[in-house]
Amino acid sequence: MSAPLARHAAAPTAQQIGRAATLALYDELALSPKPGLVTLTDRGSHTDMDAHTFMRSLFALRGYFVRIAELGAAGAPFEALEQAGIAAEARMLAATGGINTHRGAIFMLGLLCASAGALAAQGERPTPEGVRAALHRHWGDALARRATRASTLPGGIAARRLGLRGASAEAAQGFPTLFNTAVPALRAATARGLPRQAAQLDTLFAVIAALDDSNLAHRGGLAGLRFAQAAARGFLAAGGAAQGRPAAEAIGAAFVRRNLSPGGSADTLAAACWLQRLG
Repeated sequence: MSAPLARHAAAPTAQQIGRAATLALYDELALSPKPGLVTLTDRGSHTDMDAHTFMRSLFALRGYFVRIAELGAAGAPFEALEQAGIAAEARMLAATGGINTHRGAIFMLGLLCASAGALAAQGERPTPEGVRAALHRHWGDALARRATRASTLPGGIAARRLGLRGASAEAAQGFPTLFNTAVPALRAATARGLPRQAAQLDTLFAVIAALDDSNLAHRGGLAGLRFAQAAARGFLAAGGAAQGRPAAEAIGAAFVRRNLSPGGSADTLAAACWLQRLG
């Protein structure tokens, strides 16, 4: 635990911030059924990974989320956060035999943990509004510059080619889909009294409907992305998780037939679960 965090009993420690991130990623993994995504019992649209792969990755990453919260509390520059993320990605790939399970989460949840650490160093609890403001305040300029760099990753290449808002642009804009779609959706579903996983499922579909998910764009092109978004809107319009498992399972089967996997949406759901855990 860093010294700044230790001075404020009301604010979460770096350990608590990081642990919430790891648990939130497990929340996402354990959610079932999820269209095209790995669950505890299903590979989704993936042939190279399963729940065991994800668990090895989570174990390798748990120290990273604590460390980047400490960096945030210390006011570290963006370059230090970026280096921590690069090291974490190397640990992930070593643990999974070269399979990318959590690259997007390393980037997104890492930045959010750093922002929560910065707030905690001032004795503030990490509300969604506070986390977003801290991200802009401390690293907004660096993220804006980063968003102008051409991505060498498949999802980033697809987003740029299709004129979509990719992960770097989402970060530079303060993760609008997380804060404007996912957080309100999870709050509303919880307030309606939905069970935890049903609330998470409705939140996931709300994100799929709204996000320019570069994973979908990479795997299915613009047609695949639009198909997924329309399916998600239809699921929610028909009643969402209240319809029961078959409706979500049918969409999942359609995603698998088209080799679609909304990985960016899954990361955004995990981030919303993280905020809920720290709330």
